[in-house]
Amino acid sequence: MGAVDSMPRDPSGDGWLTSLCLSRTLMTSIFMTYAACLPVLRGEWAMSATAAGSISTAFQLGYAFSLLFFSWLADRVGARRVFLGSSALSALAALAFAAGARSYASGVALWTLVAVSQGGTYTTAIMLLADRYPSERRGRAVGWLIASSSLGYALSLVVTGLALPRGGYPLAFLAAAGGPLAGAALAWPTLRGTPNVVHARRAGVRFGTEVLGNARAMRLIAGYTAHSFELLGMWSWIPAFLTASFRVSGSAALRAVELGAYLAAGFHLMGLVASSSMGGLSDRLGRRAVLLGLAAVSTACSFAFGWLVAWPAAVVVAVGALYGFTALGDSPVLSTALTEAVHPAYLGSALALRSLVGFGAGALAPLAFGAVLDLTNPPDLTPTVWGWAFSTLGLGGLVATWCAWGLERVPPAGRARAAGAGAAPG
Repeated sequence: MGAVDSMPRDPSGDGWLTSLCLSRTLMTSIFMTYAACLPVLRGEWAMSATAAGSISTAFQLGYAFSLLFFSWLADRVGARRVFLGSSALSALAALAFAAGARSYASGVALWTLVAVSQGGTYTTAIMLLADRYPSERRGRAVGWLIASSSLGYALSLVVTGLALPRGGYPLAFLAAAGGPLAGAALAWPTLRGTPNVVHARRAGVRFGTEVLGNARAMRLIAGYTAHSFELLGMWSWIPAFLTASFRVSGSAALRAVELGAYLAAGFHLMGLVASSSMGGLSDRLGRRAVLLGLAAVSTACSFAFGWLVAWPAAVVVAVGALYGFTALGDSPVLSTALTEAVHPAYLGSALALRSLVGFGAGALAPLAFGAVLDLTNPPDLTPTVWGWAFSTLGLGGLVATWCAWGLERVPPAGRARAAGAGAAPG
């Protein structure tokens, strides 16, 4: 009996899935630490908004190339092996960042190292789920995986918000490093009994025809690229925006930083709800319909949100919650749709290409956002004009909406072109 057939009917009741997702949560519980500390670091490390954005850009570029390499490697040696190796590297890099990041130069180098170490725990997890769950339940399973990452981001913001007032950014960095350590420790027992699958490639079929010549796959990759630009730019700067909003309303500086971190964590929890629900919804309604609705609303939020900096907190919270929900909700749908559009033997390579262009675009977003912020504000550590910077992210949302609109409607019975074909334990 195959691995898919032996799985329980409901992915959310599968202890394996829960444990894998918890490991991913712990891995990503360091991802938002720099963003949450940014209002403090800009002063302590003497950074302009552009310089501050460049650290986030370096992280995203490092992550993009890490995803590229580890995804390519997983096609050849198996997703399980790559996931476990990357987990161990992530723990070591997190400790190095906590111990050594004390200036702009050391911060950009070590934060990039964290990114480079983490790439093997994302796309490989998608590959593990694609091997384990059939198409009609795969959206829900991938939704849980993406949701677990959102939970990690929220945890990162909460931990940082608690640590900053008590020990400054060094304590926040150290507290956040505990997450990847625990995640790596959990990954080993979780995957101990999981087969390491390497899919055989069909004769005469190459990457150029299976991926580059696959119109649906390339449109999904283009949509993911635009989605990443919008989402990663928003994530990098939203704690600083919320801090500025609280400062405008009269909060003390450090209290505003703490409140900004907590509220940003709440927005990530909205993303968690979106991921865990939208993947399953796309199993029922189809990938295109869900992608189109989410991208359109997220785009509208990008063009509106930055202009609300001086508005009442209730309005900022309401729009921000909708923003957080829609900006992330299409992630599991895009990932699931790609697993169905590409033969399993080339899924790692397709994810590698998607990661390079997607996170490459996402890497430019924080830098572009910071540059626009510098251009539209006086040289001050607390900008008051944020609308133009967020509108820059809305351009990515427009492209993502266009890509979703152009997708061919595929009925549930027509998904999973070649699921399970050519698998061989490695």
